[in-house]
Amino acid sequence: MLLKDKKILVGVTGSIAIYKSLELIRLYIKAGAKVRVIMTEGAKKFISPITFEAISQSKVLEEKNENWDKNQDYNHIDIGKWSDIFVLAPCSANTINKLSNGLADNLLLQTALAYPRVKLLAPAANTMMLKNPITQASLKMLKLCNFEILSSQTKELVCKDVGDGAMAEPEDIFNATARELLKQEYWINRKVVLSGGGTLEKIDEVRYISNFSSGKMAASMAKALYFKGADVCLVSSRGYENLPKDIHIISTQSSDEMKNFLVDAIRVAKKGTLTKATLMDDSRPELIQKRAFLFMVAAVSDYIPSFPQSGKMKKEMIGDIWNLELKQNIDILETLDKSDLITIGFKAEMDKSTALKSAISMLEKKGLDAVCLNVLDDANSFGKDDNKIDLILKDNSFKFEGSKLDISLDILTNLEKEFSHYA
Repeated sequence: MLLKDKKILVGVTGSIAIYKSLELIRLYIKAGAKVRVIMTEGAKKFISPITFEAISQSKVLEEKNENWDKNQDYNHIDIGKWSDIFVLAPCSANTINKLSNGLADNLLLQTALAYPRVKLLAPAANTMMLKNPITQASLKMLKLCNFEILSSQTKELVCKDVGDGAMAEPEDIFNATARELLKQEYWINRKVVLSGGGTLEKIDEVRYISNFSSGKMAASMAKALYFKGADVCLVSSRGYENLPKDIHIISTQSSDEMKNFLVDAIRVAKKGTLTKATLMDDSRPELIQKRAFLFMVAAVSDYIPSFPQSGKMKKEMIGDIWNLELKQNIDILETLDKSDLITIGFKAEMDKSTALKSAISMLEKKGLDAVCLNVLDDANSFGKDDNKIDLILKDNSFKFEGSKLDISLDILTNLEKEFSHYA
């Protein structure tokens, strides 16, 4: 229930991409949001209002049913007051150009003109219409007027032309909406680096040793950080396939590769982001650099092959018994420069009697700010969508249970409180 009780107003215009809006609304409803829809007369030529009413579970606002009864809010002023965000998807080239010129000759445009908060706009038009200098100038104008423009896609359009103009996918629009609704000032533009997945250590060109880590917890943490407004970089071997596009993903395999990528990502993150903050003693804004976070969620192999081979080793060369020699791997977390970072380690244990002691030892010996302890029941615990996490701080601890995304959001809420004294 990521968007529980959030109020989302969806405006749909005359575009063949309107069918995607039905899926978008379904995603909003599934996430716990309340949704209302405004349709233009052009939109009704593609899909009947009753279809949107069935999906949104609320009456559609259109030209024929605007109502100014004081007990209702189905008019172009009050419906905007009702909503937390206004999403225009699909938004035709005609509507884009009208919006940029302040025209208000239909209910959707009137609502947009009166709407004071952020408006998400997902263009959908033929490539030549979208790339027309007039439309491009309109989009630039709208960016200056409290509109967030979502990128369209390049693909084969309904008119059989291939080019940029297809509306963004419903999941991408959903993610952008959730980010706008859930972002917090503490996390906005804060640079965060995460490691994820199990490393793959090469034996030869076709074989490797690894572990059962799915990368799902790291992916959930990355997604939660994105929703909170952070600038996220995930260095991972797996589990990142369906993350929001604005998350910077670096695909890696071996622990050596992961370490090198993390060093580079941390160096960039430490440069921080200059942002405006207000001093406590006066109203003058100053530029501050938000301290970066490092989440080490990856399951790095403890041992790696001593002599990785080129090519494929033949069975005839190995024999009936393969005595594969392993050597202890480097500890990536210990080798990284953690100065000027808030560093959170992740530890998976199976022995409940020693798990907490092991996590506290990790916190102290590796100079971490917090440890997330995951006590596994058995090998089947890997790859699940649910989890149990103990967040262990130097002077406090918290327990979380539920979906990995919900746990991730809870962890971030507590970290924000714990480290609120840092910029």
